[in-house]
Amino acid sequence: MLRLLSHFWTCLLFCMGQLLHHGDAGVLTEVQAGPLYRMAGSRLSISCNVSGFTSVNSQKEFEFRVTKPAKSNVLNIISTSDPDFGYSMYRVRGNDITLTHVSPNSVLFEIQSLRKDDEGEYECAVINPDIVYHGTYSAKTAVKVIDNSLSVSSPASTSLSFNEGEAFAVTCQASSNTIQHTHLSVAWHLHKEGEDDAQLIMSLDRDFTLRSGQEFLERYQARLIRLDKLEEATYRLTMDQLEVSDRGRIYCQAQEWIQDPDLSWYSLTQKTTREMSLDVKGKELVPDGTSLVVTLSAQQTSLQEGQELLLTCSVDTQKLEEKFFSVAWLQAGVELARIGPMGVLSVKSEYSRREKQGELRASRIGDREYRLVLQPVSTDDQGGYMCRVWPQERGQHGAFVQGAAQDSSTLQVSIAATASGLSVEMQNSVHVNEGDRMTLTFKVHGVKSQLSVAWQRKVTSTAAFTNVASLSQEGVVETAAEFTNQVRLTRPAADVFILELDEVTLADSGVYQCVVSEWNSRSKTNSHSQTTVLTVAPTGSFVAVRLISRSSVVTIGDNVELMCRVKGPRIPIALTWILQRGASTIDNILTLYSDGAVSWSGEQHRYQLRIENTPRERIYFLLINGATHREAGSYQCQVSVFQKNVYKKLPLSNPTAIMVQNPESDLTLTSTAALTRHISSDISIKCSVNSSRSGSSRHAVTWILQTQVQNITIASSDRDSSVTFGPKVEAVHSQRISIQQTKGPSFELTIRNALTSDQGTYVCEVVEWLQDPSGAWYHLTPVSGTTRLTLIEPANDLLLDTTEKWVTAREGDEVQLKCDLISNASSPSLFHTITWFYSRRGPPAVNSLLLQLDHTGLLRYPRNQRLHGLQGRLRLSRPNSNSIGLAIQRVSEEDSGTYRCRVEQYQLGYEGHWQQKASVDGGPIMLSVNVTGGKEALSGYSSGMVIGVLVAIVVCSLLVILMLVLKLEQAKTSEKKSGQTLWAEQHQLKTKFNTED
Repeated sequence: MLRLLSHFWTCLLFCMGQLLHHGDAGVLTEVQAGPLYRMAGSRLSISCNVSGFTSVNSQKEFEFRVTKPAKSNVLNIISTSDPDFGYSMYRVRGNDITLTHVSPNSVLFEIQSLRKDDEGEYECAVINPDIVYHGTYSAKTAVKVIDNSLSVSSPASTSLSFNEGEAFAVTCQASSNTIQHTHLSVAWHLHKEGEDDAQLIMSLDRDFTLRSGQEFLERYQARLIRLDKLEEATYRLTMDQLEVSDRGRIYCQAQEWIQDPDLSWYSLTQKTTREMSLDVKGKELVPDGTSLVVTLSAQQTSLQEGQELLLTCSVDTQKLEEKFFSVAWLQAGVELARIGPMGVLSVKSEYSRREKQGELRASRIGDREYRLVLQPVSTDDQGGYMCRVWPQERGQHGAFVQGAAQDSSTLQVSIAATASGLSVEMQNSVHVNEGDRMTLTFKVHGVKSQLSVAWQRKVTSTAAFTNVASLSQEGVVETAAEFTNQVRLTRPAADVFILELDEVTLADSGVYQCVVSEWNSRSKTNSHSQTTVLTVAPTGSFVAVRLISRSSVVTIGDNVELMCRVKGPRIPIALTWILQRGASTIDNILTLYSDGAVSWSGEQHRYQLRIENTPRERIYFLLINGATHREAGSYQCQVSVFQKNVYKKLPLSNPTAIMVQNPESDLTLTSTAALTRHISSDISIKCSVNSSRSGSSRHAVTWILQTQVQNITIASSDRDSSVTFGPKVEAVHSQRISIQQTKGPSFELTIRNALTSDQGTYVCEVVEWLQDPSGAWYHLTPVSGTTRLTLIEPANDLLLDTTEKWVTAREGDEVQLKCDLISNASSPSLFHTITWFYSRRGPPAVNSLLLQLDHTGLLRYPRNQRLHGLQGRLRLSRPNSNSIGLAIQRVSEEDSGTYRCRVEQYQLGYEGHWQQKASVDGGPIMLSVNVTGGKEALSGYSSGMVIGVLVAIVVCSLLVILMLVLKLEQAKTSEKKSGQTLWAEQHQLKTKFNTED
């Protein structure tokens, strides 16, 4: 009875559920459409929403699962109701994986840091709270995890300085090797001092639109700020007329974007360059304090195309003839040309062509005037012109120092276009067979200037014309993607343009139009066009395919050419190139369709296509540009013929294997010869690269010490010059060891304070690293050089000449005393202290210190010598390594005595303490100083006494003469005592002395 009641209620509830769901679509679970491409290390977010439940406001419970590519089983990840649901509980508990309710009927699944093995198919399932199931309760989306290959850098200096009003340009390289189709956006920011957030200067967004920051909008609209894409990965920011408010730190930021299947854009990653300091100095007056006046005038401001524009810049200031200037002309803030302070003309790259052709000329025509000539002019030359002048001061070494710029007022120039007599002609219709070559000829009459031509096509009469190919006035050809391998554009004569399509198909039928435009200088003056109808007749179908290669074994960087030969009638075909790596990995490189469209699955820039037509076959060439190891494998081509509006695949061609090998190493080394050094000395071992395979290669080096017991890796420097020490090198020894790389390149191992354990054979192992064409690094076979190091104990063979020497000098002369070294233990780690002593004649013989030059290079005198002025009369010299000299100027008799020299050897220990290694005294040097001059002799006179009176007179005369002689002797003695002497009294000299301040 109970069982019957149970079945009854179950049936009743089922019927009620059917009644409730009657007329609606039931439960619907939705997640983001995949595949979702995300970078490793970034955040993954998947939203999941459910609708169709009768209980709209009640909170639903969700579960997330994943199926990995290499596994077939389903793994639980996380649940809103069960905390033990996931297989990676540590990631859930660590909040690396979260599942959060956004509303009762939706959740957000997130992985904070995505891993490579997180790739797979993710399933969101809602737990049904009802008994009845009606609808879809789970949804799946695929997630692909790709590597982060975005790189951004700037070659500019980290410190930039300009004057107010000068122009500033800086470049940024941004690129990505992501295989998927992504877009890059590049932006320059300025972070001003004192502000929390950086301001946007200019950006090139992912949709290739330019946008300026709010603060820089006005200058951008005035064309004073530009952001140009110069090459595939180079972006240049140009700021004319810098302002003082532009000071700060400037940097470039690049973002990589990918478009999800729902057409929304997602930022995969972003990177920034290092910040560069930008300093803008305000304007100043010229050095003499007077103002610099700059005016710009034109011979004529309203011109016709082809006429001459003459602009004169006048400079006025005081003492003009004594000064130098740099003068530049600018149009709409863009510099055209500049004359330097020495009269040298420089032209910006955009105008170099006109300068070479004589259309732009500039010169100095006087002390005050500079002239610019443009001829012929075009409508692009009209606008505002300005003259900018910088004072130039000649520096101490002849170099010029630039002062603040001064601008003239803006001069407006208008240029009117001229009329044209151009006319064109082309045949009205063309008929070709399918697979044949189509040729369209376009002829122009009345050519007077440069021409450009554009070929266009439309399939139906109501459709719009689309581009096929174009030829610019400079001769640059551009082809639409769908015609890349089919179209050829030539100009056999100045007035004839030819368009050729190889192997036309039915899809090539339509209306073709040729548009020719006339150019005067850089501006387009007028255009003319003509149309023709192309009709393609169909043919039958039978195709044979064969694949061959010119070479099967190539070196990295070589080009590889594969030829797929297709024989048969000229019918529409699609050709697919296939590469098999290993046993199971098969990649479709590309598919070339009959309408010329190419579908790429591989790296597009790695390959090129080319087609040759012969009467019996078509040859499809696949060129691999610069082969790498990724391009090694087995290649095949497959042809599909277009029959009854569908493609039918034919059997694969024969496989052709391509092997890619590394090049042979051309590295040669020169190592330091065998070394013999003293223990505790500094050792330097060099290993230089004589030749390598590439000038842009990098080198890694490993230094190994080979002893009789073991081989020890001392240190290694990788290709980025990052140094690591070997595992057996203790920290205390790593402080003694350093390695560095210099130009050449040359590698140097330095060992300070060598120990006995440092003896052995040193091996320098160098590995050359090269970049393959895709930018990946690979290394060649290592090359080694060896150096044998022998360490010996330093010998104390310091000896001085101990022979007694006698030196005689006259008072007032300069005396040279020498102390000779018989032998000298020379070593870079040994330093000498030199000391001279003196002792007076006679007992007691006490040595007094004269002066000392210690091992640190400090010259010391005894303090008491200052009182006698001896410091100025002593000169210490060392004319060579084996001679020590002491010079005494203006010697006197008191300088006589015995002189001795002492030499001491010191060495700096490992812990920074000086240690005395040896001390030796030289032999005595006896100096004798002789006094010059003599005493006057006095002679008396005696004549006898003739007369008594005469005797008295003679006696008085003799007394007077004697008094004069005594007076003269007293004056000489006084003069001697007043002169300077070299040595003070013995009791004034002491052994202890102080360092002179």
